[in-house]
Amino acid sequence: MPALPESLPIQHASQRALVIIATGVLLALLYLGKDVLVPIILAVILGLLMAPFVRRLQRLGLGHAYAVFISVLVLALFATGLMTVIGSQIVHLAGSLPQYERTIQAKLQILHDVTIGRLQAMRGEMGKVAGALGATSGAAGAGQNASAMATSAYVAPIQLPPLSGGPWDAIRGVLSSLWSPLETAGIVLVVLVFVLLEYESLRDRFIRVIGGTDLRATTVAINDAGGRLSRFFVSQFSVNFGVGFAIWLGLAVIGLPNALLWGVLTAVLRFVPYVGVWLAALLAGLLAAAVTPGWSLMLLTLGLFALVELVVSQLVEPQLYGHATGLSPLAVVVAAIFWSWLWGPMGLVLSTPMTLCLVVAGRHVRALTLFEILLGDAPALTMPQRFYQRALSGDSDEIIAEARVFLRQKSFARYCDVVLLPALQLAQMDLRQGAINPDQLHKARAAVVRVIETLGRETPAQPRWRRRTSVLDDDNIGHYLRQQRERISGRWQGPLAVAPGSIVLCLSSGVREDDLITEILVRVLRDLHIDARHVSIKDIEAFQQERPPEATPNAVSMVHVVITDIANEWEPGDAVAKEVRQRLAQATIVAVLLPNLLEAPALPETGPHVDRVAKSFEEAAQFAIEKTIP
Repeated sequence: MPALPESLPIQHASQRALVIIATGVLLALLYLGKDVLVPIILAVILGLLMAPFVRRLQRLGLGHAYAVFISVLVLALFATGLMTVIGSQIVHLAGSLPQYERTIQAKLQILHDVTIGRLQAMRGEMGKVAGALGATSGAAGAGQNASAMATSAYVAPIQLPPLSGGPWDAIRGVLSSLWSPLETAGIVLVVLVFVLLEYESLRDRFIRVIGGTDLRATTVAINDAGGRLSRFFVSQFSVNFGVGFAIWLGLAVIGLPNALLWGVLTAVLRFVPYVGVWLAALLAGLLAAAVTPGWSLMLLTLGLFALVELVVSQLVEPQLYGHATGLSPLAVVVAAIFWSWLWGPMGLVLSTPMTLCLVVAGRHVRALTLFEILLGDAPALTMPQRFYQRALSGDSDEIIAEARVFLRQKSFARYCDVVLLPALQLAQMDLRQGAINPDQLHKARAAVVRVIETLGRETPAQPRWRRRTSVLDDDNIGHYLRQQRERISGRWQGPLAVAPGSIVLCLSSGVREDDLITEILVRVLRDLHIDARHVSIKDIEAFQQERPPEATPNAVSMVHVVITDIANEWEPGDAVAKEVRQRLAQATIVAVLLPNLLEAPALPETGPHVDRVAKSFEEAAQFAIEKTIP
């Protein structure tokens, strides 16, 4: 037994070593087996996408084999037609290249003169200066060096070799370069046929291997992956087709030859994330530079690509892809780099669907949760956790910025219920366990005060830099915030000559931690233009003993008694409600019983001295609105 604590770190170290070794072996297998794995994975993904189409054909009365054959035939015809259009356009372009030779020579000469020529001229001038400065050490040698440098400044015109070969040589070159992709496409089609024929069986086997006895979760995961992939590819195909069509029309209008080729090539290359469309733009721009002596056609071509891509990426794609993939933008970039490094260009094409499958698997398989956290678009922390983490860092500006985004759609009371209160409870749990150091505690107090003051629309009486020391010194934040409001509105936090039944008093149950929640409730009510005031039993006693003559009789319509710890504070809270009942008999007493993160005790509907029970800030605000607003 004494050796157990020493053996645990060894076991953890061996487990980490096994994980590292397994990861290295897996990466090696993926890299070495790419020629086999890429066609199979591509066929599986296509099978996942085409399975709904096969099922629809089966509903029309076709047999399973015939439905698979028709689906694969349609896919093959579409791919063949696409390659035919591209091939015919390339042949036409290859036949037109010789007539652009003179323009290409002139453009390259201009580029050479502007770039390399100027650098060489600068080197020549520098050589002359160096020769003049070094004349004392060797005039003859320096003169020869300067002469050589000056001679090198002369830029001879570039002589490009004439374009040799005819169109058939270009065709043979294109076909030889396309042989490997055609071979891969054939393998993919063969594997795709068998995947679709055995689709149901493969799905059952996958469920058995991955899900074991939890068939429900695995089935949901597979359906989720299929649905997300289908939505993503349908959306992506639609967008890419629209981009290619727009590029085709635009290039045809500005007069670039083979506009159809560049439209189709743009639609195809755009399946490659981030770089595909700009590769098509570069090729089209090079052709535009070779067609005309000037540079206007090239600038118009590149401007057209930039304009179309800007509109699509900023306006169209965020609407279509917002909930289609569930991937974060950084995950898409990192995945593109990783899979292209591992599998080359085909890995770049498959990067998004592969990463999407990993994210969906992480959402439903507990062992793969890491992928969903790192690659998914869902926030890694909840809103209360982000509030608490940023408060510990003293980053109140970021908390306020996120809160304002939340408040554009929902109320301040709702924000306090779902974000502020749970975040404060997280801080309270760590504070009780001693997990917060003094520096973090000071930063958190200052951040919470600033957030509440900013969101509660209470103007501070002092500048922020002058209030910082007092915030850190005051251990009771609720008491400090109340004092800040009293400095603005006076001891009674507002005028005493008011309409009858227009004031709502808020009291804590007597526990110091409840003062902050009570102050937050006051600010929630005041945000709704309700005259709420934070008081204690002693304040009520002092007011009744020395009632100001201008005070309106029966001004208080409702009293909120805040109880955050129901298990331990119900009796003290009920005692406060009893005393309030004796002093303000006409007021409605509401017990504000706020939920706890870890405990869910049964909440009473009323009490011996309580008229109503509110279980959230929103409910307490609703009660006050019903009572004070006619």
